[in-house]
Amino acid sequence: MRQDARSESLKAKHAEIETILTEEERRPFPDFVMVQELKKRKLRVKDELERVVHLPDAPSYLPQ
Repeated sequence: MRQDARSESLKAKHAEIETILTEEERRPFPDFVMVQELKKRKLRVKDELERVVHLPDAPSYLPQ
């Protein structure tokens, strides 16, 4: 998968998790375990997105 496609996929996943998290937090009695898990997942996706965005396009750092 190209970097751009991977980046867009991760952004969509991040937004999806954010939507679910927001909905859960708005409930009268949110499931705090679920909220914590969603926050962890969201952070992992964000970290992965940062790695993908900062990777060089061409593997010029590899020996030829």
